[in-house]
Amino acid sequence: MSSTSVLPDPSAEPPAFTELGLRPELLAALAGLGYEEPTPIQREAIPPLLSGRDLLGQAATGTGKTAAFALPLLQRMPDDRAGDDPHALVLVPTRELAVQVSEAFHRYGKDLGARVLPIYGGQPIGRQLRALDAGIDVVVATPGRALDHIARGTLRLGNLATVVLDEADEMLDMGFAEDIEAILEHTPEQRQTVLFSATMPARIDGMARAHLTDPVRILIAREQPVAGEAPRVRQSAYLVARAHKPAALGRVLDVESPTAAIVFCRSREEVDRLTETMNGRGYRAEALHGGMSQEQRDRVMGRLRAGTADLLVATDVAARGLDVEQLSHVVNFDVPSAPESYVHRIGRVGRAGREGVAITLAEPREHRMLKTIERVTGQRITIDKIPTVADLRTRRLELTQAALRESLLEDDLDPFRVIVETLSDEFDLMEVALAAVKLAHEATLPGSDEAEEEIPQVAVRPPREGRSAGYEGRGERRPARPRTAGTTQVFIGVGRRAGVRPQDLVGAITGETGVRGRDIGSIEIADRFSLVEVPVTVADEVIAGLRGSTIKGRKATVRRDRDERR
Repeated sequence: MSSTSVLPDPSAEPPAFTELGLRPELLAALAGLGYEEPTPIQREAIPPLLSGRDLLGQAATGTGKTAAFALPLLQRMPDDRAGDDPHALVLVPTRELAVQVSEAFHRYGKDLGARVLPIYGGQPIGRQLRALDAGIDVVVATPGRALDHIARGTLRLGNLATVVLDEADEMLDMGFAEDIEAILEHTPEQRQTVLFSATMPARIDGMARAHLTDPVRILIAREQPVAGEAPRVRQSAYLVARAHKPAALGRVLDVESPTAAIVFCRSREEVDRLTETMNGRGYRAEALHGGMSQEQRDRVMGRLRAGTADLLVATDVAARGLDVEQLSHVVNFDVPSAPESYVHRIGRVGRAGREGVAITLAEPREHRMLKTIERVTGQRITIDKIPTVADLRTRRLELTQAALRESLLEDDLDPFRVIVETLSDEFDLMEVALAAVKLAHEATLPGSDEAEEEIPQVAVRPPREGRSAGYEGRGERRPARPRTAGTTQVFIGVGRRAGVRPQDLVGAITGETGVRGRDIGSIEIADRFSLVEVPVTVADEVIAGLRGSTIKGRKATVRRDRDERR
């Protein structure tokens, strides 16, 4: 495999989407979504993909790689798409990612009339069959379900122009290597092949050598912090589901009490939506993005510097080069698109010896990207728990106490002495003080704690390793082993003799059900069977999903473990 490596020039001015040769319909869709400029992986990948080159790209979750391959793929679709067979196939490791990528294709290709179908386990196959029969342009599939449709003759790949392997390292980790090889055997030899991976171990390189022809290798140059110039910034992250992110942002800011803060978002639409939400929570929030005139931007920055605004919600483009002296906090509402973006963002605080705080709100699937940022920056990002309602109440009381202490030390309180003396004739002095503190607390911190709801905590599970139970046959009993509360064990009738590995079982479960890899507990593999620990609430879904699939090419008996039912 020969290849062409692309190293971006860090001094070059970033191009706009309009300079990448995209058709007007795609540019209109991007403008409507509020995207202002391509991320590094997008600006380097889109031109060679538009020209039909194979491509090998290293890009972690959150870098914008979906648009990097989706936009060229949509542009290269023929205008006359009378045929029913797909023009492109995108393989992804999980049903969650299949839905996410499919939705992205719909958003970008809405003005082109692109027909996009996600195919994954757990969805009624009849619906997939009808959609395939009606004709599809792009199929986004998990490997197991794609193979199932190929075997049925309902997914025909003879006219395929492009294959994309997204999150290739994760697919291999989940045991999909053989499935991917089998799928590629059914595709045309002259296809365009695109491979994206967060890491580039030897097996990914081997797959690229086997299936890519003269590929462009995208290597995004990463900026390293200069020795001795690391800003004094406390860096932390909170793992939170996307639906709870606005509430989590408000909770974290309430506890942190920043002097002034910038919250970075990915798009104009998100900036406007989040600004409205934070104003509703009582913050003096201002939006800043590329859709605003220079005069509007100047007014916003004037209010921030004057202290009449304390929260700036902005895109990277709009916030480039900002230096606000009173800025104490930077918040990444999403994990930044690239490690160098993270470095630039946190550089807004910690300047000239000042201390600052950098906070990142990460979805569970973005946890690996945080590790990538740690490696690149050489700095630790602490994973903290989202503050609880009790934490919030404690912090608010602390702020009230601090305000009262400052007033006692610095203010002239004599004009109010007559009020205290008058009330002390009727009430105990402690009761007078308590009432005054209550009024001060409610005046400085409007809003009731009673309206606050707990935000679900997302636990970080340590990497699992498959464990051999150490027994050879069916007749030998397993030693009793304590389990996590709320879980059960599922018996799967294939084991070591069938070549089963932990990643094969994880891949089968996540590919055929809605269960995520982090929800799967311990895995025990014996010679003829395996035992997998799963939450009780999803056990029936796991059993039903695995009964309709194959593991290492074999149909297996799947049921709750008998020891569980005694």
